[in-house]
Amino acid sequence: MKLFDDAPGISPRGTWRNWAGNYRRQPAAVVRPETVSGVSEALQDAARMHRGFKVVGGSHSFTDIAATDGVVASLDALSGLVSADRETGLATFRAGTRLRDIAGLLQPYGLALPNMGDIDHQSLAGAVSTSTHGTGLEYTGFGGAVRAFTIVLADGEVRHCSADENPGLFQAGRVGLGAVGVIVEVTLQCVPRFLLSAVEQPEPLEDVLSGFTERCEQSDHFEFYWFPGTRVALTKTNTRLPGDGQRSPVTTARRLVDDELLGNGLFSLTCQVGARFNGVVPGVNALATRLVSKRTYTDESHAVFVSPRRVRFREMEYALPFEEAEEALRKVVDAANAFGESVSFPIEVRSAAADDVWMSTANGRRSVYIAVHRYHREPHAEYFEAIERIFWEHGGRPHWGKLHTLDAARLRGLYPHFDDFLAVREEVDPQRRFLNPYLRRVLGA
Repeated sequence: MKLFDDAPGISPRGTWRNWAGNYRRQPAAVVRPETVSGVSEALQDAARMHRGFKVVGGSHSFTDIAATDGVVASLDALSGLVSADRETGLATFRAGTRLRDIAGLLQPYGLALPNMGDIDHQSLAGAVSTSTHGTGLEYTGFGGAVRAFTIVLADGEVRHCSADENPGLFQAGRVGLGAVGVIVEVTLQCVPRFLLSAVEQPEPLEDVLSGFTERCEQSDHFEFYWFPGTRVALTKTNTRLPGDGQRSPVTTARRLVDDELLGNGLFSLTCQVGARFNGVVPGVNALATRLVSKRTYTDESHAVFVSPRRVRFREMEYALPFEEAEEALRKVVDAANAFGESVSFPIEVRSAAADDVWMSTANGRRSVYIAVHRYHREPHAEYFEAIERIFWEHGGRPHWGKLHTLDAARLRGLYPHFDDFLAVREEVDPQRRFLNPYLRRVLGA
């Protein structure tokens, strides 16, 4: 049995696939520009050939948002720190910089990202463009932390954007879905370096559901996982501490056992067995909750936020109004338990602050994020559809980089600035150079 899957992205033969393995394309050409002018030239070449143009980063989106039969651009060579200011906390990065590299780049300046999700494979531009987020009611997703960016438009023109300079394009590009241009540099509002004290433990599911909103409001960062069919939630509470405090990280031995052996190796094997013999899944899920014991540790923020995720899966995630969290969660639990097939992957629940970014999933409202997963070798559509209907009942907005079935007609009613975004897109890409099947569905033809 194969425990871990090969890397996503562009193969030596020029084939692109995403991490989940559910989308593949053979583009007409692959370019790897190393400079902003190189990006501009590549766009001009694509226009002359009347080809579509898409950028791929970590290829961690579960949708085909980056897929194209035209020209694919990798910005891996356009990465690294441009500048950082310890006093203002502003740091500018090249767009291809991977999230996993940012902590090391900021370390000499005593700075850190204000928040992170639990995966750091993505490129910075990809995380910004799809409304990627972490957890914590006082903290926005990546789009809300953007203070400026430089973007190359479909005709090769380079523009700098901020709240004061090209403000419409700034609003559209902070979560731009790859529809308005190629972001080549991003300025983020960072914070002084800090530690996180983490408490991870199993708790009764009923207690977690009834106390979820209060836990989120009282904690810096709170989240939980729940395996369908069980009555136990696996919670994680992170408390922010000064950066000069005492670290007490997870030992190498325990990290090897908890994260690699149990969290990835054994979990991969049980998922593969469950995919072939579905009847064993309830017992495996119950065993998974019993194997988890309380773990407390304190470490650098990025080391606590991020967890290794090596078992391949498909994911759907929606942002719902925070005030409706408990009601929606109870419906999701009932629906998952009632699903005809046993599900081996847990449901993940987080929260985030409201922001003012036009196409952000948290635009104008505090949000609870509910993510459902299915092992990549198991059919996911029927299960996801059952849960998705609950999300619709509560005005949920789908994560742009994760699976969903909404189209422009439905999404327009969920985003107050949907038509403002389309107006900017019309101005900067009238030839629809960045259009692909996914964007045609979610933005309209």
